[in-house]
Amino acid sequence: MSQRESRFRIIRRSDPKYETDHLRFITVKSPALRARADITVFIPPDCDQVAQLPIALLLHGAHGSHWHWAYRAGAHKTALAMIEEHLIRPIALVMPSDGLWGDGSGYLPHHSANYERWIMSDVIDCVRETFSCLETQSPLFIAGLSMGGYGALRLGAKYAEQFSGISVHSSITHFDQLKLFVEEPLELYGQQSEEDKSVLHHLIKNKNILPPLHMDCGSNDLLVEHNRKLHQDLSDHGVRHEYVEFPGDHSWCYWEEHFRDTLSFFESC
Repeated sequence: MSQRESRFRIIRRSDPKYETDHLRFITVKSPALRARADITVFIPPDCDQVAQLPIALLLHGAHGSHWHWAYRAGAHKTALAMIEEHLIRPIALVMPSDGLWGDGSGYLPHHSANYERWIMSDVIDCVRETFSCLETQSPLFIAGLSMGGYGALRLGAKYAEQFSGISVHSSITHFDQLKLFVEEPLELYGQQSEEDKSVLHHLIKNKNILPPLHMDCGSNDLLVEHNRKLHQDLSDHGVRHEYVEFPGDHSWCYWEEHFRDTLSFFESC
């Protein structure tokens, strides 16, 4: 797509001669945010030889940004190792910031900016415009940790027809749990209805078209009881999913270890 045809006023990409570890960096003027925002992208080697290269959106947690999945969890290194070991097929990792509102936007529509549309429209369109190997027909997955788990569950369920799989680690399972991590009053988050903020509402509403869903949580995580309750609620409502608990707490050590489970799960979808 030519610059003239772009729907974005500005897209700036890192210079390929300085890029390492197959990571690329983008700054884009987002119509949804009416501001600039950043995206880290992992493109596996020889991607041009892969038809319809799958895309995994990775949503970070509160206090984080676009670089956290790569430089706190080594997500790109895990993906590359699993690709080279032929455990998974090549897959692109798209790691956007949440929009950098307060301690965390929740990936929700706010009064002043739409952080949901940023992810579901601007991020996806921007990376497809920037990298020719990311085609419109490419399978799309979504994953997240903590606040990003809430975003992945909510967006993955609300836009179920767009995704081929959802995977979350140590997830916030209800909007009210954001107060465990952010200092901003929850009433500042915008005008969402109670139903629209609810992960469970969207999962039940779209259960017949929901893509495969994986959830896991550490047995010592501060959110484990909330994850157990969501697991029980989904089971009671006949929503297909898998839920696993592992030793561990709400930490990057846990997420780095179990990101392999997300990639394996997406491979099976």
